[in-house]
Amino acid sequence: MNAIVKSTIQPVVRSNLNFKLDEIPRYWFGGDPFLTRMFDALSLTFPDGERYFILSVRLFRDQIKDPKLQQRVADFIRQEAQHGIAHDQMNDLMREQGMPVDQFISRLNSMMNRDLKYRSPHYNIAVTAAAEHLTALMAETFYAHKQTLAAAHPYVRALFAWHAIEEMEHRDVAFDVMKEVAQTPELTRKAALPFITVVMFGFTLYRANIMLKYDGFNRLQRWQMNLKGLPWFFGRKGVLTRMGKQYRDWFKADFHPSQHPVIAQYEVWVKTLEETNNPILAGEAFWQAAQA
Repeated sequence: MNAIVKSTIQPVVRSNLNFKLDEIPRYWFGGDPFLTRMFDALSLTFPDGERYFILSVRLFRDQIKDPKLQQRVADFIRQEAQHGIAHDQMNDLMREQGMPVDQFISRLNSMMNRDLKYRSPHYNIAVTAAAEHLTALMAETFYAHKQTLAAAHPYVRALFAWHAIEEMEHRDVAFDVMKEVAQTPELTRKAALPFITVVMFGFTLYRANIMLKYDGFNRLQRWQMNLKGLPWFFGRKGVLTRMGKQYRDWFKADFHPSQHPVIAQYEVWVKTLEETNNPILAGEAFWQAAQA
């Protein structure tokens, strides 16, 4: 059995960070339209997705008796709200590029509002905890090796680095609410991860291809981009394939997010931001400190 050691990292709320997103090029991932739009599509999910996470946790907030967990939940909510604000700016940039952002968001909100209204609080907190597990693993995977995001524009790389840091800081908050307060059934907990994985990556791929269509690429061109680009994420040596072992840990009866170490260069980002008050410099230092 794996020992459960509660996180010693305290979530810190950081606001009014400027990532100069208005200065990035249209295809900011090394000029690659497919990889750019895949990350853009993922970013589209964050503002309203994280508002859903906040609402799911709030369903149990009045039942939390532990003062430490109460504070962690408060910090979680404030961090997620800041993420939503930053990624709303990214969404505004996509609107200016002619992307159907509002159409995407409307569909996402319809689905999440339906779940909050008609599905049980246990279901919603399980989905939230599973999504937090998934995004924390993605944060680790994207920044563990320097080469992974080498072609990304430094400003966008810094935005996702900040988001990654805070996902790691609060990765166990929704999980602890789910286990300690909601006491969600194990079957519901375990089923939530494959469900949210399919939904998240399904919507990401769908939105990316719609945006490529709005960019002017025809069906054949988009098909060729998918064939070339998808192995970068899901191939035998794909970026997301590398997180398979930690992903599967979710299904262990004694799993807790604290069993996974925080990314090695976490302190580099925190220290650089404290010294410079510049999230772009902090993001650059964080990325530079990754494994070769």
